[in-house]
Amino acid sequence: MRRARGFTLIEVLVALAIVAIGMAAVLGALTSSANTVSYLRDKTFAQWVALNQIATLRISGQMTATGNSDGKIDFAGRSWTWRREVTTTQVPGVVRIDVKVRPAEIKADEDNGWYTTVSGIQGDAVGIPNAVDPNWGAQVLPGSQGAPGQSGFGSGGMTGGQGGLGQGPTGSGGIGVQGGLGSQGGLGSQGGLGSQGGLGSQGGLGSQPPSPQPPPPAPPDQDPDSQ
Repeated sequence: MRRARGFTLIEVLVALAIVAIGMAAVLGALTSSANTVSYLRDKTFAQWVALNQIATLRISGQMTATGNSDGKIDFAGRSWTWRREVTTTQVPGVVRIDVKVRPAEIKADEDNGWYTTVSGIQGDAVGIPNAVDPNWGAQVLPGSQGAPGQSGFGSGGMTGGQGGLGQGPTGSGGIGVQGGLGSQGGLGSQGGLGSQGGLGSQGGLGSQPPSPQPPPPAPPDQDPDSQ
C-alpha cells in the first residue's frame, strides 16, 4: 500500500514567502493611507490657525505694522507655531499679510517645514467708485465732499457731470447731456418728435392745416350800352 504524497519543505517555504510579500504590500498601503489622512487633517488645522490670525488682525481696528513676527498657539488639542510676514503693496493704505503655520513638535528653519501659507490683505484705503481709473487711497467715502469733477454719486462737482450722475460740469457724458433725452437730436428737439418738421409739428401729421386761398375776383360786369 502506497502512502499519499504531501508538500515538500521547499514548496511550503515558497508559499509562505509569497504570502509574506503580499501582506507587506497591503500593510504598506494601509500605513501610507493613514499617514495621508493624518497629514491632511493637520494641514486643515494649520489653515484654520492661519485664517484665525488674519481675521484677528482685521477685526482689531488697527493697521498692522510691516515686518515679521512669530508665536505659538493651542488649537484642536495641539500646539502650533505660526510666522507672520507683513509687507506693503502698491495701493496706499493696504498691506499684505502672509501667515505660515506648522505643528510645534516639528523642528525646522524659517523657510522649511511649514504645513500651509495663507495670504490676506488689510487696509483703510477708500476710493470713490470709478471703473476706469479708481483713485485708491483717496480716504473719502462716497457721498462726502471730494475733489471737483470726480465720478460718483453726490461727490464734489455739479449735477450731470462728466462720465456719471452727479459730478463734473453740466452737459457732458451723463443724464441730460448732449445727445441724450431733451438734447439736440433727441426727443423733443429740432428734427425729432414734436419739433419743427416732425410728428405733430408745423407741416406734419396733426398740425395746423394751411389757410384757404381767397377765391379769384369776379370779372367786372360789362356795360350793355358799350356793346
